Amino acid sequence: KKKMFEFERICREFERLDPIEYTTLLTVKSAKLLPFLDQIEIDGEDGKSLFFNLVVASALSDGKLSEEEYLLLYPAIHAVLGDEFDYETAKAVVKEIRPATKEYKKMVDNLVDFLGKFDDELKEDIITVAFLVCAVDGKISHKEKQWIKQLIK
Repeated sequence: KKKMFEFERICREFERLDPIEYTTLLTVKSAKLLPFLDQIEIDGEDGKSLFFNLVVASALSDGKLSEEEYLLLYPAIHAVLGDEFDYETAKAVVKEIRPATKEYKKMVDNLVDFLGKFDDELKEDIITVAFLVCAVDGKISHKEKQWIKQLIK
């Protein structure tokens, strides 16, 4: 019961971040994760793709992509796919990806487990990014909470 209370408290903290705190935390965590991810390959995916998968799986964990989520996703999407990727294109890709959300989630879960074997801090950073993506609209939904709990296990 204490863990549940603690989890809900953490969710509220992420939901209350102001845009500057939010962007700063996301930038710091991303800058820390990407160099490490660039050194590994899991399931044939390189570092940028692994990060992209993390962001997409987190954004789609509630089954939809809001414009706020897209704006957050944009740097990760841009890093992987380049300039021609606008919001309408992203929505079309998400529509294609949505049926594979389960596979994306499995890849990210494998990544978290893999990193947890080497470095608890990196695992925490990935979970923090998942929290941030899920909280981008100021609310972490029940489905999003289930997704994050799965990553923590």
